[in-house]
Amino acid sequence: QVQLVESGGGLVQAGGSLRLSCAASGRTFSSYAMGWFRQALGKEREFVAAISRSGDNTYYADSVKGRFTISRDNAKNTVYLQMNSLKPEDTAVYHCAGVPLGNPWVVVTHRDEYDYWGQGTQVTVSS
Repeated sequence: QVQLVESGGGLVQAGGSLRLSCAASGRTFSSYAMGWFRQALGKEREFVAAISRSGDNTYYADSVKGRFTISRDNAKNTVYLQMNSLKPEDTAVYHCAGVPLGNPWVVVTHRDEYDYWGQGTQVTVSS
């Protein structure tokens, strides 16, 4: 089992940047494929980005491609989301998620496939 804690959210102007972090407990972080999702007020939780266990493979939602970068440091049990060129429509609560997988190269994009979730961190982008 793993516990996930997000940090790094805040208020930023449009065009600005933020870096989210998700710290995982336990000694098996490298066994987990990880992802970031977001949920805006009144909307469903949507996929943002995913990274394989190895970190070699990543996948992004079209809405953030070219602006956001997901990465991980297995030695620090942490996954990151670098967000650049932020837009007001990026405003949401951002959650990290994890699922244990045998295959080190698979990315997981569907929220129902994830077993573990963090509480989320608020990102607000002002226009």
